[in-house]
Amino acid sequence: MTTTFSWRIANMERETADGFVFTAHYTVSADDGVYSSGAYGSLGLERPENLIPFDDLTEEIVVGWVKEKFGEEKVTEIETALQTQLDEKHAPTKAAGVPWTN
Repeated sequence: MTTTFSWRIANMERETADGFVFTAHYTVSADDGVYSSGAYGSLGLERPENLIPFDDLTEEIVVGWVKEKFGEEKVTEIETALQTQLDEKHAPTKAAGVPWTN
């Protein structure tokens, strides 16, 4: 099965004077058509040299900032952790319960 990973921006915090976004709240979801898994986090951003006006920002731009700040290795680590959760759902290695009935 192929897993689709979707990075989204849930919210942003900005300075009202110039629209500088200093925190991005992101979600990452993994879906393989049978199961899904997700993660949520927040990431502080540094002021860029060329500030894009707040009203001109798109989700694609901000997701790009988040991924760039994380770096390829961390993005892969997050997606691998979600894939591991999906794999566990398909072939559980742990379970809970008791062997007797009440």
